[in-house]
Amino acid sequence: MSYRLLHRLAVTLLLIAASAYWTSASAQFSSKTTGQGTSVVTTPYVRAELLAHAPQGVSPGQPLWLGLQITHQPEWHTYWKNPGDSGLPTELEWQLPAGLDANEIAWPLPKKIPIGTLANYGYEGTVLLPIPVTVASTFAPGPLVQDATIKLRASWLVCRKECIPEEGEFTLQLPIKSTTALNGAAFEAAAQAQPKPVMAGTNGIVPDSQALLADDGKALQVSVQGLPVALRGKTLDLFPETSEVIDNAAAWTQAWNGSVWTAKIPLSAQRSNGPSLMPVVLAEQTPAHAPGPDTRTGYRVELKVLGTWPQAASMATVSPALEAALKANAAQAGGSATPATGSGASPLTLTAALLGALLGGLILNLMPCVFPVLAIKVVGFTQHAQDRRAHRVSGIAYTAGVVLSFIALGALMLGLRAAGEAIGWGFQLQSPAVVASLAALFTLIALNLAGVFEFGHFLPSSVASLQARHPVADSFLTGVLAVAVASPCTAPFMGASLGLTATLPAPQALAVFAALGLGLALPFLAASFIPAVARALPRPGAWMDTFRKLMAFPMLATVVWLVWVLGQQSGIDGAGALLILLVGLSLVVWALSLAGRARLWMATVSVAVMALLVWAFVPHITNVLTTQGATQASSDTGWQPWAPGAAEQIVAGGRPVFVDFTAAWCVTCQYNKKTTLANADVLADLQTKNVALLRADWTRRDPAITAALAALGRSGVPVYVFYRPGRPPVVLTEVLSVDEVRATIAEL
Repeated sequence: MSYRLLHRLAVTLLLIAASAYWTSASAQFSSKTTGQGTSVVTTPYVRAELLAHAPQGVSPGQPLWLGLQITHQPEWHTYWKNPGDSGLPTELEWQLPAGLDANEIAWPLPKKIPIGTLANYGYEGTVLLPIPVTVASTFAPGPLVQDATIKLRASWLVCRKECIPEEGEFTLQLPIKSTTALNGAAFEAAAQAQPKPVMAGTNGIVPDSQALLADDGKALQVSVQGLPVALRGKTLDLFPETSEVIDNAAAWTQAWNGSVWTAKIPLSAQRSNGPSLMPVVLAEQTPAHAPGPDTRTGYRVELKVLGTWPQAASMATVSPALEAALKANAAQAGGSATPATGSGASPLTLTAALLGALLGGLILNLMPCVFPVLAIKVVGFTQHAQDRRAHRVSGIAYTAGVVLSFIALGALMLGLRAAGEAIGWGFQLQSPAVVASLAALFTLIALNLAGVFEFGHFLPSSVASLQARHPVADSFLTGVLAVAVASPCTAPFMGASLGLTATLPAPQALAVFAALGLGLALPFLAASFIPAVARALPRPGAWMDTFRKLMAFPMLATVVWLVWVLGQQSGIDGAGALLILLVGLSLVVWALSLAGRARLWMATVSVAVMALLVWAFVPHITNVLTTQGATQASSDTGWQPWAPGAAEQIVAGGRPVFVDFTAAWCVTCQYNKKTTLANADVLADLQTKNVALLRADWTRRDPAITAALAALGRSGVPVYVFYRPGRPPVVLTEVLSVDEVRATIAEL
């Protein structure tokens, strides 16, 4: 039985899977655009186009404008720089030739978009987001260069009742010497839509406008001078550039006192900002969703805030673990509880995170996703039951494989986050290519354990003898394999610790991942150093062959689970394609285990058939379903698909919300779904309290769900949250119990 060669093959397949993951991720992003080198991206909800305006060509001292024009489908909208109560502003990332420097977006005047009891600020119809570009005096493209290549990566959130995060890549060839005035009218209209500053009076002094904090700290008394005569006596809208200060949807009073406009504006109960200078935009009020182009003129005013801001209430929305970390940081620094990037956690908080990760790693050994690999380890453990030195070396090597793999996986996740990727714990199983590769790996393991083939029968003797020269590699690679299948699971105590890594400096975050690995490896490490464990093990004998073949069935069960996970990502066609490829792989392995001329002919035919199957069926595996096509809410049980801002909108209406952050590849999630969340008493309590049920499916990559998990101080699934009107959310434990859920419902 050649376990060491099996583990070497496992690591090779995992490396291939990682490469396939990056290929799949790149293809996933490209599929959101209309092709390489395009200046237009069209989705079911918007049409986005990269425009340019250079009246005198691209040269120093001459005006140059770039812009993203978004045309929305009816009833859909995107967001302003301050989106209001929900949403995200459009973000632009430029790649420009040397000598060209893009400035900030010159945001046009937005509209107030009410959604239930919330209020957002954004754009409907067609809007152009213009960006002034500075052409440096050193800009010299050369006499033979005719065009400047402009590249843009844009992301936006488009919403109606539901919200869809979208992105696109744009490329535009901009003539350098000739005039580009085709889009002049659009940029001129965008310039007119940009809020104007309040002009100075006849004495050349800009009128002093201010906002006075009320004594109870719950409202701002605003006073604005110098607005144009055309606005006097009219009802105005106010758009704050600083988010999370005022209550955007609240009713407030306003009046004109001659040329002075006054208003009393309530502050947000969840306020997180207290600026001393508060820029706002004022414009004539129009009905919501008014048809036709927006012809209003906005005026930008900087309000001087008078008074002392009370302590913000934003901590109420932060998870308990993250809140404790922020408060510990603040207490250590003697300041307020404000996150500081790279400042690190207090020793107490870091110790708690390390302890939580250690306990979580220990509990991972009880998770069904890890059991098949641990079964292999048990078989190897019994082979050296009476060799104490071999036990110790094996335990140390296994621990090193687990800990180093967790550190490497954690470093990869942190690096991807730093590069702007929205990912969390278990991100590798969001790729169909990785899931399919793991299914192939576990199929090979199952066939080997069942005795269908032995590596030594079809590998060169020089390769087969590697296990004798490197016995420690067996245990090390078992640790690597254990991490590969354990990483999708989130055990109790793990959630808060992994979520905290997003706020820690890299060394401290990697220490948390190392503690998690140590917890997973600790039982075998302890057993390898305790003689009583070795004496309790049965002596090697014929029973080991029976036990080995028995362990093939947990491996096959793991393959069934992985095929089901792929079916959630790529549909029934993807799952069927994977099953066909696994049958072809089994045929190849069986053919290679034959002897003589039969091996030559059967292996040649089976490899050719396998190549044909790969060519025909791999595209079905990597064809990821859209979120809308893959997410199916069960109306029978009351569950609805989660969307950004949906929970907040429902809570604002006075109704509690329960959100299940889940994924098909998360075994703990599926266990909770079939037990506690299907319990009749729990469902009856939820219905009695009129709790809205939302399910956030993270099976496929979803940046919006990743961001929502991060806001709760979590980095992986499962996560279960109760949102309550006027009170902070309650995050439950990873492994749910009926009593815990019912007790929380009773307090709603």
